[in-house]
Amino acid sequence: MSSAGSDDLDGLIGDLEEASKVPAKRRGTSIKSTVETTTSLLYDRGALPEELARLVDLLTVRNHLDQASLGAIVRNLYPSGKVGDEVVLRFVGALGHGQLKPSLPLQALLLRWIVMVYHLLENPAILSQSYGVLFNLLDTAAIRPQLCHLLALVTRRKHVRPFRIQGILGLSRQTGGDHNLTGLLRVFKNYYPEIIVGDITKGRAASFKHPDPQWRAKLDEIQHQRSERHDDGGIRNGFAVNHLFGRRLQGAKALLPTVHTMHAQETSVTLEEIDNAESFVKKLERIELPTQLVAVLADPLLQKFLLLRPNAEASSRISNWLMACLGDVASGDADSEIFLDMVDVIHDYAVATKTLPPILLTFFAQFLDTWNGVDKRDIVLESLSFIPMMEFKELHKILRALQQAVLDNTAVAQVAILKFYTLLLQRWTIILEVTNRAASLPVAAVPTLIIHVNELALTITQTSPTVSTYLHILDFYKAAATLYSKTKLLPHIDIVNPPPLLVYLLYFSPSLAVVSRLCGILATYKRAWEIVMSPAVKRPVTDLEQRQIRVFNGFLMDICNCLWRGRAFSTTDANAQGCRIQEPVKAALGAYIHAADSDLSLEVAFGLSHSPLLCLLSASYVQQLEEDEMEDLRARHAGPVTQRSLGRLAKRGGLDLSWQDYRAGVLSYLEAKGFPGIFELIRSTMKNVTRAEGTATGQ
Repeated sequence: MSSAGSDDLDGLIGDLEEASKVPAKRRGTSIKSTVETTTSLLYDRGALPEELARLVDLLTVRNHLDQASLGAIVRNLYPSGKVGDEVVLRFVGALGHGQLKPSLPLQALLLRWIVMVYHLLENPAILSQSYGVLFNLLDTAAIRPQLCHLLALVTRRKHVRPFRIQGILGLSRQTGGDHNLTGLLRVFKNYYPEIIVGDITKGRAASFKHPDPQWRAKLDEIQHQRSERHDDGGIRNGFAVNHLFGRRLQGAKALLPTVHTMHAQETSVTLEEIDNAESFVKKLERIELPTQLVAVLADPLLQKFLLLRPNAEASSRISNWLMACLGDVASGDADSEIFLDMVDVIHDYAVATKTLPPILLTFFAQFLDTWNGVDKRDIVLESLSFIPMMEFKELHKILRALQQAVLDNTAVAQVAILKFYTLLLQRWTIILEVTNRAASLPVAAVPTLIIHVNELALTITQTSPTVSTYLHILDFYKAAATLYSKTKLLPHIDIVNPPPLLVYLLYFSPSLAVVSRLCGILATYKRAWEIVMSPAVKRPVTDLEQRQIRVFNGFLMDICNCLWRGRAFSTTDANAQGCRIQEPVKAALGAYIHAADSDLSLEVAFGLSHSPLLCLLSASYVQQLEEDEMEDLRARHAGPVTQRSLGRLAKRGGLDLSWQDYRAGVLSYLEAKGFPGIFELIRSTMKNVTRAEGTATGQ
């Protein structure tokens, strides 16, 4: 019986360490239960680095633990973090023949373990430095299969030397064509095909698949529990070929290849031998194109290479591969599921390169015709958000196919499309902002796209009039406002207002967050319109823009009438549109307000003091001022603040606060509470607004 608790791995390892020093016949109790509890804990939560190091000591030094116990520990040795160099070197040092070495079956398990955690090594180069030691152990038949697999992972161009090729050939002849050696020789041949000739590599060869996918799945689960940053492929070096990549497409026989330069000469420079940024820069102009260029979709180094050294032949070869893939599906030779698998790969490529080349747009044009609009929707939409700027006539073909696939008369699908348009507009804004040749780009597509989305946004307000939906709509117009805030772009891009009906629907929503964001966006639009009308933008204001300006001024006047001037729904002021409410509706609302409160009129019911969204915060602001001056006050304000009530309050010994200071203070209070949009709009529109210094929270 172990002296450690059943959940104390540190104590259990201590018990194993003590037991390892005593022969089994001299132990007072059996170690079996301790081993079982230890392996169970390792399976459940993995081993921390310190625990892993202690277990490695038990595994790599001859001791009195039986082979079954040591084997069980290795099979459940799940690291919960990265695997350090010391662990790897201890395992490598334990290989080979010798009285103090672990048994050969245990060595095979240790090599198998290194293969399975290869993607978690802190420094994969440590195995490269040990290459000679590992290679010289190939004559040990008991560990040869695992050793060949590990060498296949580690081998790079610099490791392939004539004496090693001769060594494998000789060993292969002695063993009668060991398929593991043949598999390793094929890896060598990828680097020097002109040196390795003959029929030896044509025989049966090991495929070097993962030894235990279920073990890997459990390892991923443990790693994910320990760190949200866990990635299935580990942290990839962006300046080294991704040799681990080999994603087999479901339902298809196609295999997206890894980077290999098949016809390299001894004097060639290939991507496979690049392992850091310095080497990449020095050899950039001399690097040969790999054989399988479609690997660019998954390999970060090849992506960088083709971005820095664009090549027409490379683009053509990638296009041919993708078109062949599409042709197989169209002809029925491959399952349509291949499309979904390719989308995953293309998504990773688009995110990494921030581009979606024409060849991939062609792929999506075919894909959208067969896609059900549901499977991997988020990945498809994010990938398409990297569509480059193009004439809207061409863009509309893609958008029409996309909307036909996704839209199914549900609000969820409509919002998904709207979020796609938001991402697309944000990416276009970045492109326009970083270029010095905005006039040479198809900038007319931007206002046309916004007009296109205006209709979608109005539709969504009817199918799903919720606060969440309204916020998604405002995300899009925030992206548009951000674009219009770039002064250098305004000479090239026409401003497009949100639809009037949409503005009023959002303004009268039941959410202060929605109203504040809307007001902030309109304030940004206002600044953009002012710049367009100023001499700073050297282009004439078109008739369409003049009409839009009048409509926009109507937004501003109506909102200010509601919030600030106590003239809600007025149409007597210049530009005022009365929030486009018909007179019979206005009369009915006025009658209802008067019946509910004879002292309240419809004109002031949406101001800072009485608005359903603002009245609580306005009252809280006044209460805060009163709390700050409690000792000097003889009266407190009892109800909604008006200009008249403030005058009466001061006469009764209450707060001495002017109407103007009160309203400015409420705006500052709203800003301090995280609702700055109303202040921004009022301040930019009403010229007599001043900030109430020191009267709001946070001032």
